[in-house]
Amino acid sequence: MTTTDMQPTGREIGATWERMVAKRRLYTLIGLAILLFAFVSSVRFADESNAGHFFERLPHLFDFLSWLIPKEWTDVWRALFDIASPNDKGGEEYNFAKGRVYFWGDFYVPEYFELMITTINIAIVSTIVGFVFAVPLSFLVARNFSPSTPLRLVAKRIMEVLRAFPEIVIAGLFTAVLSIGPVAAIIAVSLHTIGALGKLFYEVVENADMKADDGLRAVGANWFERVRFAALPQVMPNFASYALLRLEINVRASTIIGAVGGGGIGEELKLSISRGFGAKTVALVLLLFVTIVAVDQFSAWLRRKLVGEHAFLLQH
Repeated sequence: MTTTDMQPTGREIGATWERMVAKRRLYTLIGLAILLFAFVSSVRFADESNAGHFFERLPHLFDFLSWLIPKEWTDVWRALFDIASPNDKGGEEYNFAKGRVYFWGDFYVPEYFELMITTINIAIVSTIVGFVFAVPLSFLVARNFSPSTPLRLVAKRIMEVLRAFPEIVIAGLFTAVLSIGPVAAIIAVSLHTIGALGKLFYEVVENADMKADDGLRAVGANWFERVRFAALPQVMPNFASYALLRLEINVRASTIIGAVGGGGIGEELKLSISRGFGAKTVALVLLLFVTIVAVDQFSAWLRRKLVGEHAFLLQH
């Protein structure tokens, strides 16, 4: 029997391929069936936990949207810029002008803009604090720069604990201890940022080129000198890129934390939705959307300048 006779024919290859495709489709169907069963079971459990009203109330899931539709869409702009509304009859729904934050004379900043600035400040401060602590932790955890294995394991566990809990959980704990306000939000977002950035940073450090480090080792440089002159110049652009990406995430996180007493625009948004103030809610959502888009675009532009346009072209 020759080698040519032992090679599979085109028909045999096609049949094998069809069997593999059929097996993959079978596995996919089995997986979908398992997911469907899990979903139905979860819904049934939710229905029982909700006193049996889950399916009865399901058709009314989006009824709350009708409560938040402004009676006059011009009130959205009045609410956004704290302009007095003709519908104001002394209640809280249309008391837009009362929210003005005066600086001097008749000059004022609209309330929601001031709250949005507070939220952005929480995100910026938290990102800076997280960056400052995540950088040294990342070098302690990275295998190629860690001074000792026990220290590396301890630092790694610390970062895992910090990012294990969502920001809103940490914020709830600190608001109970420190009272409501931006301080609790800053602490919560900063702690989670340290853990999240630390993981990203040490992965960058472990992929750094070690030639410069080998040269510094050869001339007797200590650990701090190796980190400062061999590693940081390589990894700092990526560090800055990840920090800017985290800033985008922290703006959203700071907004959510406001709902549990962390200050900023999130707290006002929660109150507005819970009270059914349509114009105020739409104004807040509009301002939040525009701000997040602006932060995302600015952050993406700055990351391109720091890392280089070629890095983004390679990803595509």
